[in-house]
Amino acid sequence: MEDESMNSFAYGDTRIGIDIGSRSIELVVLHKDTPARRLKAPTTFDPLGQCEKLMEGVNGSSIIATGYGRKLFSESFRRMNVSTITEIQAYALGAKFLYPDAGTVLDIGGQDTKVISLSQAGKVVKFEMNDRCAAGTGKFLEFMATALQVPLESFGAFALQSDRRIQISSMCTVFAESEATSLMARGERAQNIAMGLHMAIVQRTVAMLRRVGVTPPLVFAGGVAHNPCVVRLLEEELGHHVIVPENPDMVGALGAALHGVNRPASMLRL
Repeated sequence: MEDESMNSFAYGDTRIGIDIGSRSIELVVLHKDTPARRLKAPTTFDPLGQCEKLMEGVNGSSIIATGYGRKLFSESFRRMNVSTITEIQAYALGAKFLYPDAGTVLDIGGQDTKVISLSQAGKVVKFEMNDRCAAGTGKFLEFMATALQVPLESFGAFALQSDRRIQISSMCTVFAESEATSLMARGERAQNIAMGLHMAIVQRTVAMLRRVGVTPPLVFAGGVAHNPCVVRLLEEELGHHVIVPENPDMVGALGAALHGVNRPASMLRL
């Protein structure tokens, strides 16, 4: 479990946001609009047990849960003052808080992709979410990194070592692996195959972005935002800079915590 305490604080004016995702769980503690603590743990096959560990020694006047496991968390922690918020709302709040001028939010997580269009006031104008297929998500990248025997954390940098760009025709995980295997059997460099897989994800993502509408600045959140190849290809396809927060996977938990704050938010760098 990763734990980064920012400073010491009293709990009277403290809000806790927790984002229970498919691959990881993030927790952010806000005290008077300032991050006091930031924690992260893998979801594993026991998400509630992981939540229990993250919550040890953490107290606040309210807990706001988001992510696919928010309802399970709310039911299991009834003894606490728990409310829930959708991932769309959480990422919109978190991104707008970090970047007040944000016009679009992209979140690529472990098993879904979300595109959110924001008004100048920070309201959700339009959104699209793909949560029915692993294609184009972090799970797809994880599966393909394993198939190419490359650590997931370095898969993006590995793809950037390619010397030519090839097209992967299928985004189905099973068929894409078969296609990658066939390419390797024909002598194609693994780096080029990795680049082709990244290109396929980005092309799918850009199609979603264009359906919703892209209004810069675009904030890229979620775990896949750590991948430098995805960021570079997005910028190439869109023709403008993509903003990646310092801790992109914490944006949802931050937004959840902000949902419990009843006063205007000032700019915060998480």
